[in-house]
Parts: sequence; structure tokens; C-alpha cells
Amino acid sequence: MASAAGGTGSAGLAAALVRGRRQNAQGGAGPGMKLSRAALGLLLLAPSVVQAVEPISLGLALAGVLTGYIYPRLYCLFAECCGQKRSLSREALQKDLDNKLFGQHLAKKIILNAVFGFINNPKPKKPLTLSLHGWTGTGKNFVSKIIAENIYEGGLNSDYVHLFVATLHFPHASNITLYKDQLQLWIRGNVSACARSIFIFDEMDKMHAGLIDAIKPFLDYYDLVDGVSYQKAIFIFLSNAGAERITDVALDFWRSGKQREDIKLKDIEHALSVSVFNNKNSGFWHSSLIDRNLIDYFVPFLPLEYKHLKMCIRVEMQSRGYDIDEDIVSRVAEEMTFFPKEERVFSDKGCKTVFTKLDYYYDD
Repeated sequence: MASAAGGTGSAGLAAALVRGRRQNAQGGAGPGMKLSRAALGLLLLAPSVVQAVEPISLGLALAGVLTGYIYPRLYCLFAECCGQKRSLSREALQKDLDNKLFGQHLAKKIILNAVFGFINNPKPKKPLTLSLHGWTGTGKNFVSKIIAENIYEGGLNSDYVHLFVATLHFPHASNITLYKDQLQLWIRGNVSACARSIFIFDEMDKMHAGLIDAIKPFLDYYDLVDGVSYQKAIFIFLSNAGAERITDVALDFWRSGKQREDIKLKDIEHALSVSVFNNKNSGFWHSSLIDRNLIDYFVPFLPLEYKHLKMCIRVEMQSRGYDIDEDIVSRVAEEMTFFPKEERVFSDKGCKTVFTKLDYYYDD
């Protein structure tokens, strides 16, 4: 007897059971769920099939179905499930941001309030869409990692967190039509399996213009798109585009003798969005995502100062199990290059290379 699961006889049915358990754990409902129930019925009603399956295999299969349908919480103790962290701890998120992100008071406040508010909203009107902008090494990747880890135990390695890198996944401008189709299919499939999916797009400044507009329907204020709701998904864009504008504002405050902590979002956000929209080297160039106000927050990451580099170095020392040696901290920080050339206020690489420079002082 041929099985709808793609196998024959008991082997196909057992495979259907396992597959049905995984789909149920992910929050999906549809053909997989119906198939596993039918398979269970056949196993229970057909003695020849039951006899053909080893007792241990049958027990595991039945346990998988029972666990998936009757004891989903128990199942999620042993395997990752969609939306595994049922509630987001504001205190835990705040602690992670404080301990891992330096010199970014604006980003900390926006991320904390936006992510916590969104996760705890039972009926959001649209997906949460964040666009992180700033120079390399200012903390954009750290923030996306922190968000993922506070929602899923697996963090960036979770089955429900999806990372796209422009130069890796969309390298050829000639294939942009194909990329659009693939991107839509990939997002639709993953959100169908888990409404609380997270999508991270790195190197947006290197993405081909127009490509990202393919996901515009998924970010809009629609209850359903082709029968799928995207309202609980999270989209995060990382880009160097607009970094010049952010630096101009930070430098103006520094030259005026003001504290960088006095910079408000209103001092940057509008000019940042306009700068990104009009940047021909940005994947957001004349993008409908910006034109239709579908990006909830443009999050500026300020260029880092000398004191912030020292914070990064201390954290790296601690993570390696070393005692903090302030002499080494200062020497590593002083090796970094700064701009503008005359004033040497901001690090041109942020914290990106301080870790490799630290290796020199601990070369065994």
C-alpha cells in the first residue's frame, strides 16, 4: 500500500507521524496535521501494519503524536517550538542591551520599547519592521542577535530565525526577478509554519535596488495575504546607508559641547530615512517600504568613541576568562584609527577589530 507520506506501508506511516508531530510543534495546521491523524488511525486499526512496525518504533511514533497533540508544552521542553519563549522579559532584554551594546542610548531605548511592546501585543496590526543604520562595528549585528536570543532559545541558530546576506544570497543583478520569487516563497513558507518568524536582512546597502520591494505586501496593514497572516513576524534590516548623516549629527553635538546622550531620535530619524531613500547605493533606494511608511523605526547607531572601545575590550577580556588589565585595554584602544582626521573623535571601525587586536597581547 503506497503512503501519502512518500513511503510504502508502515515505514511511510511512521514517517508521516514524525512529520505531523514537527508541523504541530511549529504551529502549522493543514495537510500535515490531517495526514498524521489518518496515519495514527491506520496504525491503530490495521493489525498487519502494527505487527510490521517494531514495538519501539511504534511506541516512539505514537508518543510523538500524543506529545504533539496532547502534551505540546511537554514536547517543547525537549525540542524547539514556534514562539517557545511565551513571554518576553523586559528586564532580561534590558540587561542584554546594557551589557553588550555600548554608546547607543537611542538604539537601546527604541529596541527595548519596540520589541517588548510588539511581543506583548496579542493583535498587532502589522509585522514589526526595524531598520538599523550606522557604521560597521557600532552594534547592529549585536542587536539583531540580542533580539533573536530573547525570543528563541536558539537565537540566530533557531529554526524560526532566518538570516539573508545580500552579497551571499542575492549576488547577481541579472537574477533579480528570480530572487523576488524565491524571497516571497521563502517568507510565505516560514511564516505559514511559524507566525512568530524573524527575518534579518544584512548588507542592505549592497542589495540590488527594487528587490526588497517584493516583500512589501507582507509588511503592510493586511489581516491576511493569500490566506497567511504576517502580523506577528519581525523583519530587521541592517545597513551602513545613512551613516554619514548620523555622524554629522553626532559631530555637531560634540563640537557644540553637548553630550551624545542629549541626541534625540527626532534629531536624526527623518533626515536618516530621507538619506536612505535617496541613496542610489542602498537597497532602499526609492523603496515602497519607505514611501508607504512600512518601516516602524529607523534606528540610528552612533559612531563610537575611545571610551566605548575600551568597554568592548573589557567585555572581550572577561568572555575569554582573563582578568581585566587596564594597560592592555588602553594600548589596544590606542591602536585603533579615528576620524575626523584633525579631531579624532570617532572610531572608523567601531568595535569590529578590537577582538583580533587583543589576540596579539595574549599570544601563547
